[in-house]
Amino acid sequence: MSNDIVRFMDENKINLATIGGHGFGAKVATATAINHMNRFTGVMCMDGGPLDHRYYEAYQELVQYVEEARNMSIEKFDASQAIKKIQEKVSHPKWRSIIMQNVQTDKGTL
Repeated sequence: MSNDIVRFMDENKINLATIGGHGFGAKVATATAINHMNRFTGVMCMDGGPLDHRYYEAYQELVQYVEEARNMSIEKFDASQAIKKIQEKVSHPKWRSIIMQNVQTDKGTL
């Protein structure tokens, strides 16, 4: 089903979209977005039930980056050093963007 969605997007020249679903469709939407992260800006799910994300590559990648961030000890850096360190360690642009959004700076300090 995920491949059908991506094929539909390709056939209709849709490069980027937000995807959503209800019930089983929420699971399909989530799986599609996880497996094609470069094609989706977001996911809206309603009543999708429990889903174990631990086996998805994107989830494992996120966990790896969160662990990297925990081990960076960026609190000893000023804001520009911390941002540079994050940019070095987080290679995937989408994850880097999400992590950078959560770095709070105030006049050059974290």
